[in-house]
Amino acid sequence: MKNVFLKIWDLYYDGFRNMTLGKVLWIIILAKLFIMFFVLKIFFFPGYLRDLPDDNAKGEFVSNELIDRAVPDTYITEDSITPQDN
Repeated sequence: MKNVFLKIWDLYYDGFRNMTLGKVLWIIILAKLFIMFFVLKIFFFPGYLRDLPDDNAKGEFVSNELIDRAVPDTYITEDSITPQDN
């Protein structure tokens, strides 16, 4: 079993070592991932949960946000009620 893992490691190690264009592409991919997950998070995703004291409060906040966004507040007025013909 150890021999199989060693062969797999050698395959990938040799492949990445002999790569020319692929190294540049991997650097571009890793740079884009870094920008997406670290840089954009700082500027576009505020930490709403950071101010809450414990996990229960965080869970309550998230559940309320999900419910409020799924079912927005709608108010029924007399103008919006239409009579049904029976």
